[in-house]
Amino acid sequence: MDFDDFPDPGFATLAVRAGQTRTPEGEHAEPIFPTSSFVFANAAEAAARFSGAIPGNIYSRFTNPTVRMFQDRLAALEGGAACIATSSGMAAILATCMTLLKSGDHLVSASGVFGTTLSLFNQYLSKFGVATSYVPLADLAAWEAAIRPETRLFYLETPSNPLMELADIRALADLAHAHGILLVVDNCFCTPALQQPFKFGADLVIHSATKYLDGQGRCVGGAVVGDQQRVGVDIFGFLRTAGPTMSPFNAWVFLKGLETLHLRMRACSESALQLAHWLEGQPAIERVYYPGLPSHPQHELAKRQQSAFGGIVSFDLRGGRDAAWAVIDHTRLISITANLGDAKSTITHPTTTTHGRLTPQERQRAGIGEGLVRVSVGLEDVADLQHDLERGLRTL
Repeated sequence: MDFDDFPDPGFATLAVRAGQTRTPEGEHAEPIFPTSSFVFANAAEAAARFSGAIPGNIYSRFTNPTVRMFQDRLAALEGGAACIATSSGMAAILATCMTLLKSGDHLVSASGVFGTTLSLFNQYLSKFGVATSYVPLADLAAWEAAIRPETRLFYLETPSNPLMELADIRALADLAHAHGILLVVDNCFCTPALQQPFKFGADLVIHSATKYLDGQGRCVGGAVVGDQQRVGVDIFGFLRTAGPTMSPFNAWVFLKGLETLHLRMRACSESALQLAHWLEGQPAIERVYYPGLPSHPQHELAKRQQSAFGGIVSFDLRGGRDAAWAVIDHTRLISITANLGDAKSTITHPTTTTHGRLTPQERQRAGIGEGLVRVSVGLEDVADLQHDLERGLRTL
């Protein structure tokens, strides 16, 4: 659908309508195109499609109508010019790095990024001659001190996983651009419903569509959003060649997820804020990490940069791993799984799951302790979530 008659469509309208192209069948819902290839009218059209002289579908590794609808809708929601969908969030990060970095380049990353992202940087990019330096997410001076002549990317998550620390996107964008560096922001925890990094100067936005964009834990996928050249041409070229492709079915699921994204993110944020306030009053808990709390050191930044505070709440328990496992094991409603962004609330112990492959030194540098528990607050009644956590907290 084009929005020529709607010069400034709202987020909710874009989430439901953007990107849809109806077929001659006149379907109301977006169709799934489960086909590997597409038929051309003649040999000349086939040659023109393959050469890029005319746009159109060729092969579903890199051109598929359902995937394209998801890409167009997410780009509209983020405010980017182009989007490339990938088979997973990690594939989106890999595609970005493989496209924009070369041997001898250097990237600066926040130390508190997802554990598998650290493994990608440390174990695999390093094999191709790309060096990585790690700095505290909120320490602007540390970011500046880490810059080298060969630095090409700043990479960060905000809020961070699992400690919900924030980066000042505008300040980092200004610093990066002053040195000819690109700023890449993982917007997985907030989604464009709560935070739009391009408005603060980010160059590329990364998503694990597996999380909130889907919202019901059904499919795995990822996306990169940005400008037409870097994303629409360069990263698209990597996808076409290397093939970390999103399936049409998964793209269709994510399209349906985007329709309710703003509703779910608001509901999860409201429940998470209530739960965080309640957790702060529990004597077994040493500290609660949630940017919606006035006790969070970056609460004011969160209010400026986000329209709400998100659905992830983490907390440190007195008693370390034994206490954390006791609380987790006593839950009956909350699902013990490392996934997040689901309508069903989930709980995990980051030290032994999502960040378990890190060395103790890396976890210490990221501030992830043995007593840390992360809860992804879903759509259940908050009173029931409190009751489920209270069962374990009473044993401590």
